[in-house]
Amino acid sequence: MRKLNEFIWETHGIHAGTEQDHVKHGIDKLEDIIDKAIEAKNPSITFIIHSPRLTNFRYTAEKDTNVKFIRGNRSYLNYPKRIANLRKKYAGRINIKFGVELEWMGPDLGLQWSRSKIFQAEDADYVIGSVHFAPEGLPYDGSKEEAEELLKLRGSLEAYWDGYFNEIIQMIECFGDMIQIIGHIDLPKLNVDMPEALVNFETSSHPLANKFRALLELIADRNLSLDVNMAGKFKGVGVYPVQSILRRARELQIPVCVGTDTHHVRYYGLNYKESLEYIQEAGYESYVSYSKLIPENRTIYDDHELKVKYTVLNKGIELLNQRLDDTERRIIPDFSFGGSFSEFVDLYKNSTGMGDYNAIRIRKWGKSITVTDEIPKMSGKKVNGLFSEHLDQPGVISSLFNTLASEGINVETARLKSNKNGTAEAFLSLSEGNGNVKSAIDFITGTDSGTFSNLTYKENAELPNYYREGVYLLEMDGVALNLALSEKVILTKHNNAPGVLLILLSALASKNINIADLRLGHLNNVGYSAIAVKGDSHVIRNLLTKLGDQYYEANLIEFHSF
Repeated sequence: MRKLNEFIWETHGIHAGTEQDHVKHGIDKLEDIIDKAIEAKNPSITFIIHSPRLTNFRYTAEKDTNVKFIRGNRSYLNYPKRIANLRKKYAGRINIKFGVELEWMGPDLGLQWSRSKIFQAEDADYVIGSVHFAPEGLPYDGSKEEAEELLKLRGSLEAYWDGYFNEIIQMIECFGDMIQIIGHIDLPKLNVDMPEALVNFETSSHPLANKFRALLELIADRNLSLDVNMAGKFKGVGVYPVQSILRRARELQIPVCVGTDTHHVRYYGLNYKESLEYIQEAGYESYVSYSKLIPENRTIYDDHELKVKYTVLNKGIELLNQRLDDTERRIIPDFSFGGSFSEFVDLYKNSTGMGDYNAIRIRKWGKSITVTDEIPKMSGKKVNGLFSEHLDQPGVISSLFNTLASEGINVETARLKSNKNGTAEAFLSLSEGNGNVKSAIDFITGTDSGTFSNLTYKENAELPNYYREGVYLLEMDGVALNLALSEKVILTKHNNAPGVLLILLSALASKNINIADLRLGHLNNVGYSAIAVKGDSHVIRNLLTKLGDQYYEANLIEFHSF
């Protein structure tokens, strides 16, 4: 039997850092838990915080304090800034994620309240939508007495659960666009029994069973994930959800997230392996985590080579999703796998094979990204081009393109390599019979002799090998680029004509943004570029909005996953 991981990339992680609230909920200091995670050699830690509730949604224990308050408001408002500071403090030592558990409090004021809280949760990696309170003002996960009071009001066990499912459905319909995950879908079992119709929902003809089947289908249709939550096991009622629900979710291809939902540092790290055993029992071999609202696929197995392949897959998912708007990102992409990645064909339903082509292609909304961790092979193709040796600093490549454009010379493809010693090399393949290359070289050497140490035009030259180990963007929409991915990459789709790319390069140079690597390609009249850059993300994003209508697409891709 294959060995399972001892670590999980949690979503419903540890509640902590609310020590200033009137009612304590996850009060341990964030730094203490991070230090414990580092000591355990965990690559990542995930914190989660509840969105503040309206004052009339309170547990009895909270009402008994006789304090009028909005639970968690102070901690919640400060959380994003605190997480940002901790990410800087622990940079290079551990990956820190944080999510929001969004409280459903009805479609009226509660909905507007929740939307306002999402805007306050800047840079959250994901949002879990959870139902804790009934419209009657009583909680599902409070005391036994509160549950019995709600059961009495509703009249039957079936009506109790029916109301809960109605609220989840209403939550999805009202702010399904704001959440990525449905929290603890069978939470009421904490205090009341599951009725027979729900225990046997797969075969029952009872209206409650039919409603629950429809709920799972709604979750699948909305491309939401299901929270597999170990807190129920800790509380003695079993994991949320029960295995029958998880099996049906697997049949519907609903992704699952895993988490411990713990509230104290002493329980951090418990049930990691057990959570993977639980989803494996239902037929899952992978699960998802999130970075900046983008899903990351994770294997359940302790297999280094497989983890590397999932890293490549996640890079491709990030590349494609960040080319799309928020609504398009939610759709699960189509996959094709080839070469060493072919084993994924059996894991991901509806995926297709690519034979011996050792790559992953990810597609949706008419766009595609192809990635690999195999160093691209040299084509041996002969081209006419310009070799350059120059200073590795902002504006140099812009100056080169600027001079070529002034002579009417179009760059077909480009390759750039930093020597990491203050110098860089480049090779630009040029359109045949297009402009006066000699005049361009004379101009550059006459005006920028201190910047360019060598400029040589060669005919029938072989493309240089600037490749190194890493994850590669092989193709964008089928156009070859072969860029080694780094922390920040700009992808563009633009009019393939002299001077068009110069607009972007000049803009980057004007803001002192350095180009670390550059790849160009084209398909007929459409050009493509992949540019590895170093600089301020906010500045770069602002520049990309001002390039003009010759750019059909221009996106800054920032990688957050491991």
